[in-house]
Amino acid sequence: MTTPTALPAPTAGRVLPVLGTLLAALLCALTFGATPASAHAALTSTDPANGSVVRTAPQRITLHFSEGVLLNADSIRVLDPAGERVEQGGPEHVDGKSDSAAVALRAGLADGTYTVAWQAVSADSHPVAGAFTFSIGAPSKTTVKATATVTEVDPAVEVLYDTGRYAAYAGFVLLVGGCVFAGVCRSSRPVQRIAVGGWITLFASTAVLLLLRGAYTSGKGLGDVLDLALLGDVLATKPGAALLSRLLLLSAAAVFLAVLFGSYAREDDDRTRGERRDVAYGLGIGGTVVAVGLAATWAMAEHASVGIQAWLAMPVDVVHLVAVAVWLGGLAALLATLRSGEPLRRAAVVRFSRLAFASVCALVATGLYQSWRQVGSWDALTGTSYGRWLLIKAGLVIVLVGVAYFSRRWTARLTDGPEPKKTKSARPAAQKVASAQKVTAAAKGGGSDSAERATQLARQRAALEKAAGKRERDADENRSGLRRSVGAEAAVAVVLLAVTTVLTGTQPGRAEAEQQRAASDAAAPAATGPAEVRIPYDTGGTNGRGTARITLDPGRSGRNTLDVAVTDAAGRPVDVPELEVSFTEKAKEIGPLRATLERRSGGRWQSTGFQLPMAGEWQLSLTVRTSDIDQVTEIKNVKIN
Repeated sequence: MTTPTALPAPTAGRVLPVLGTLLAALLCALTFGATPASAHAALTSTDPANGSVVRTAPQRITLHFSEGVLLNADSIRVLDPAGERVEQGGPEHVDGKSDSAAVALRAGLADGTYTVAWQAVSADSHPVAGAFTFSIGAPSKTTVKATATVTEVDPAVEVLYDTGRYAAYAGFVLLVGGCVFAGVCRSSRPVQRIAVGGWITLFASTAVLLLLRGAYTSGKGLGDVLDLALLGDVLATKPGAALLSRLLLLSAAAVFLAVLFGSYAREDDDRTRGERRDVAYGLGIGGTVVAVGLAATWAMAEHASVGIQAWLAMPVDVVHLVAVAVWLGGLAALLATLRSGEPLRRAAVVRFSRLAFASVCALVATGLYQSWRQVGSWDALTGTSYGRWLLIKAGLVIVLVGVAYFSRRWTARLTDGPEPKKTKSARPAAQKVASAQKVTAAAKGGGSDSAERATQLARQRAALEKAAGKRERDADENRSGLRRSVGAEAAVAVVLLAVTTVLTGTQPGRAEAEQQRAASDAAAPAATGPAEVRIPYDTGGTNGRGTARITLDPGRSGRNTLDVAVTDAAGRPVDVPELEVSFTEKAKEIGPLRATLERRSGGRWQSTGFQLPMAGEWQLSLTVRTSDIDQVTEIKNVKIN
């Protein structure tokens, strides 16, 4: 509940079925329909480059990522043309930077094409993998497929893991929101069920995630979830430590729940007002610490912990998560209280309305910062999966705030009114007990027929009392209207929570855009075609002017065919006594590499199998001699992909 906007609210009797249907549908969409989060730390560059040809064997292979990655002993495997591993030792970060990885190679590697297969865990807890090739000396046939060693997540493990992630977020929302509602607005049995149900859901889902984590990141199946060695590897990582910390914090949360809904909730104890105030302060401080700690277990292991400004993004993410829990969890507690028919004073609803408004303000402020940080540009907002999901989430928040407008209007109309008169259906407990005893005694003396009759009467009485309670609950039009609008808010909140869960499993827009650029750069050589250069020359002698057209096909690093066509000033093919072409890479001090030219026809020379070891800006040197004394050398740059 925040600021008002109108949507027709569903009737009270349909709210819970709608919530259940939406929850089931969204879980199916989340686990079966959402795009798997298989790439979060994008591979931005490698050394040697993908598809490059190097003259001598490199000492090591280096990979650079858009985010930090977690490595294991098999994170980088280098396979020779026969499929044999040639790396030496395990992979490690370069200069301690988590967004890089390198592995040393054995000495004396033969010429040919080598395959590098890599797999790691993104620092935001998602597995990433890929492969690329490079050649030493010249390309060759290889028995290794570049995609053959990419680890895939087992479908059953992925479904359970994604479901556990959704359940963990839902449990956190219900736990924190229910406790805040009980402490600030009103504590009741329905609110207690919301908070305790959230604790149980969060604890169970966290335990399941911890067991599934190893199989999820290593591509193993459900049969390996109880592998202690795998569990030990998980606990040694940041996401594993975060899950274990969450379980420990939930132990403290259990004590907090016992006090909040136990002795503190009883108003008939012997404590003075000052003593109750001291307990309330203690619960407030302790609850805040536990809630912030639980939120931090997500912030320290997901998107907020990597990328730019992580030092600021993590506390902002904590505030964002707590605000979501206070708002949406409080909505669930308010709806449960309204549906139960228990007395709820206007002042309690007003307090929650103010609390929800403050939460939405915090959500807007932190959400804007997170959107800028994770998306980075307008193009990424509409051109990446993360950006599109973010737009859906923003639209749902707007709808939720719109529905909340009507909740505030119904809240403004609430009145506490007089206490409801007691009716026969609300007899004192002592009278009910006495009546039940009489019925039981009559049943014992009247045989099985009397016992069956007594059971039927008891069921009828319970149904009548329940109906009377619903009539009494629905007698206040304003409270019924508030219940319907809050139910509509809760329905939208279920959808919003599912979209938020999908977002946390989707590659951020910045990383996806960077990966798209890297993929585009890698694919560019195949689309560029032959490189062609026209070089005018003038040797200064008779008939010394002309043009040389030099074509390098395919114009990429590696093996090329070099064609040179020489024409005179009139554009006619012309033979010259001497023609030389060479290439030099000044930045890396490679060359000059001279091409061996063979005359094919009048004014045309060719060199087949000419090797350029790497991409870059090469300096092309053309030497033309038209007589014994007339000669000139022209230089022009050419880009090789």
